[in-house]
Amino acid sequence: MKKQLAFALIGLSSGILLTACQQNKKGETSKQDTVNTTYKEGQFGYDLEFLQKYDSVLILSNESGLGQILVSPKYQGKVFTSTADGPDGKSFGWVNYKAFSAPVDPHMNAYGGEDRLWLGPEGGPFSLYFENGKEMVYENWKTPTSIDTESWKLISADGSSAKMEKDTELKNYAGTVLTIKLNRDIKMLSNSQIESDLGIQLSDKIKSVGFSTLNSITNTGKEAWTKETGAPCLWSLDMFMPTDSTVILVPYEETAQGKIATTDYFGEIDKDRIAYKDGVLYFKADGKSRGKLGLSPQRAKTIAGSYDLDNGILTVTKFTIDSGKTYLNQEWTTKKDPFIGDAVNAYNDGPLEDGGQMGPFYEIESVSPAAFLKPSEKLDHSHNVYHFMGDKEQVSILLTKLFNISVQDIQSAF
Repeated sequence: MKKQLAFALIGLSSGILLTACQQNKKGETSKQDTVNTTYKEGQFGYDLEFLQKYDSVLILSNESGLGQILVSPKYQGKVFTSTADGPDGKSFGWVNYKAFSAPVDPHMNAYGGEDRLWLGPEGGPFSLYFENGKEMVYENWKTPTSIDTESWKLISADGSSAKMEKDTELKNYAGTVLTIKLNRDIKMLSNSQIESDLGIQLSDKIKSVGFSTLNSITNTGKEAWTKETGAPCLWSLDMFMPTDSTVILVPYEETAQGKIATTDYFGEIDKDRIAYKDGVLYFKADGKSRGKLGLSPQRAKTIAGSYDLDNGILTVTKFTIDSGKTYLNQEWTTKKDPFIGDAVNAYNDGPLEDGGQMGPFYEIESVSPAAFLKPSEKLDHSHNVYHFMGDKEQVSILLTKLFNISVQDIQSAF
């Protein structure tokens, strides 16, 4: 029997805390540190139980109650994971269990998260991850604490949405101090909203979950952010669970000038792991070979996703792109033009040179244009995530509608 989850809204002098509760046999609700049922790893309920040991996560639900996501102000406003089938259902996001009890890492604390917000540029003459004058190598790379370890402020929350914000001050590689306010507005999407967003019709044989994130950055300082001072950008990253049969799908503009994708972020991606056909880039997402690629704002479209051939699970991301704006180069070098960069990225995790591995997971990412903002000006970036599962034939119809390809195209891509 499905577990019925409710919320207790507790007012505190320091803010608002939402804590998950479980309904007992009498129909009453009582505060629980964890759900009193054992789930298997890979289920949404398992990740809920685990995260509740470290955090009072918010559980947001759609109208059916089966579509749910876990949101954490404590862990930088992340959407940790989602499910289309309640606590017993598959957990789509990657949660790095070992990171929560590990010592704080000076470079990055990879807690995971199906959707998290970072800032760019990562590298280049205006990098936010390297101190001025330091060589751009891993030893000197450090993720800003405001998007790595510090908690965010919860502004408001109900059963289907949450608003969070973070004030921070960062110094870029050029020495410019950036005074910043970040905002995250996360909402569950109803089936009708999913249909409207994607221009599809959902069969009653399909289980779905979708959520939207509206992310914004405001210049709260006294000086404008320019090409001379450097400017940040918003960076949405989605970490999903890989399988041997999962393939990332990135549609692209075939008539655009220049190469289709940058494929050598971490060394050139092996040719048997990537393919291009009829305006779609195919990239293996098995978590077994580390590689990253990116598409320019002229090449990228406003949609990307993945398909798990064995399980018939379609994942879709949709985001905003403005091809007329400037996108930042994120590469770890000061020798390239910092104002020519990618709008969409994809990453497959894999073993490092020393044999260790952070994941496995795979990522689909989108970034905003450079935030060339005057004081008090704001830039928004939207990034939505959807999952579809159930009857494979019905899911394949959605795949064709959204990506103009068939399951057979994916099977024969490599």
